[in-house]
Amino acid sequence: MNDFDRIKWLKKEKNAIILAHNYQRGDVQDAADFVGDSFGLSQKAVSSGADVIVFCGVDFMAESAAVLNPGKTVLMPELSAQCPMAGMITPESLKLEKEKHPGAAVICYVNTSAAVKAQSDVCCTSANAIKVVNSMEADEIIFVPDRNLALYVAANTEKKIIPWKGYCPTHHLILPGDILLEKEEHPDALVLVHPECRPEVVALADKVLSTSGMLKYAAQSSSKEFIIGTEVGLLHRLNRENPDKKFIPATRYAVCPNMKMNTLGSIIRALERNEHVIKVPEDIRKRAKLALDRMLEVGRGD
Repeated sequence: MNDFDRIKWLKKEKNAIILAHNYQRGDVQDAADFVGDSFGLSQKAVSSGADVIVFCGVDFMAESAAVLNPGKTVLMPELSAQCPMAGMITPESLKLEKEKHPGAAVICYVNTSAAVKAQSDVCCTSANAIKVVNSMEADEIIFVPDRNLALYVAANTEKKIIPWKGYCPTHHLILPGDILLEKEEHPDALVLVHPECRPEVVALADKVLSTSGMLKYAAQSSSKEFIIGTEVGLLHRLNRENPDKKFIPATRYAVCPNMKMNTLGSIIRALERNEHVIKVPEDIRKRAKLALDRMLEVGRGD
């Protein structure tokens, strides 16, 4: 029995579903029941009839699934798969920031811990950040933890955005020179970049999109070549869904080592041993769920 067949057998035995982020290894994406971005995975975690959710992503994603599904078992195959951006803010530091701006609403990117979500008014993803910001009654918004996404939102809203100084190390590796070099090699290619990229990279893009937005745009566009400014894992799905089109990574170094920790072997181990179970303290879970529920109510932005 190969790894894929073993996973299928274990899923049936455990009534489990496997969710994988778009940045996962290609074979992990192929083994998953659903592959998507943070918003889509959050929705799937809620709507699934499975008893067990195996989350192939990073820590905050598995936590969000546990927050939204208190009656289900959420397994994280690799506990070391931590999001460095999420580690750039703590509930204590956010509390201090809130004290500096008592009239401001707090919007936290989903790339945060459940404890930070519990301190926030509403969550957002890169797909719906602008829509969430514009849905708020407050004119002043503390936006955590991604400064680049905050600056992108600030350029597309009349609200006053107070950005945190966090960032995604992988997206920060993409430089303007990378885009310009690839554009020189592929002059007809459209440039699609993620809003977690540096502002000077965003300025060079034809379209600024979430991973789900990139997938949708590439499928519908009449263009045949695209330079992709995000984590290289997305190219697996782009190529699979658009075999007649060419996708060029802005840089082949845009690899998130934490996203790549999950393997077929660790999925099998998680299902066989029921590890690692992700639990969130109930008081934090309830408050974090409010912020996530509000995000789901606002809906997708692209």
